[in-house]
Amino acid sequence: MKKHIKNYTNKLSATLEMPAMNEIEKLCEALLMAWETNKTIYICGNGGSAGNAIHIANDFIYGAGMRNGKGLRVDALSSNPSILTCLANDLGYEEIYSEQLRVKANNDDILIVLSGSGNSPNVVKALEIGNALKMKTFAILGYSGGKCKHLAKFPIHFEIDDMQIAEDLQLIVAHICMQWLSQIDLSEEKTL
Repeated sequence: MKKHIKNYTNKLSATLEMPAMNEIEKLCEALLMAWETNKTIYICGNGGSAGNAIHIANDFIYGAGMRNGKGLRVDALSSNPSILTCLANDLGYEEIYSEQLRVKANNDDILIVLSGSGNSPNVVKALEIGNALKMKTFAILGYSGGKCKHLAKFPIHFEIDDMQIAEDLQLIVAHICMQWLSQIDLSEEKTL
């Protein structure tokens, strides 16, 4: 067991040295601009990444806004089972996120796709519609990055062939952004 723990932590530590870490600043800056201009952030993924989307939405709504009394406007597209099952049944599983974006999203809103492989049809379609709507599209990806790496305007790609570490990295990236945002005083930002 000790060997397994050491191997896992070594692999995670190595990913934190990858060039993808340099791309986090772009996401942080986009989130700050969205916060200041009342734009909405949409987050989606499948499986553990769907759970991470909900976790991250909580962090941005509450954690980031504690100092300012108001967090970011965030919608985890994976959070409403009635919508998901309706869209999956009536339109197909690949449309569960893109249809929500068609209805809700606006120009300059932000889309953050979370995916290990970057190839799930529903997140691929989400990025396609996000780009068509002129959203700022980000993707936090593992493995080869898949189709999402090429579709996202701002991919944050960790080339790691381990789903659990890829999912850990989604939260690490989001937690870095949340902690940075939580230190900002929006009243001071607006006077600069």
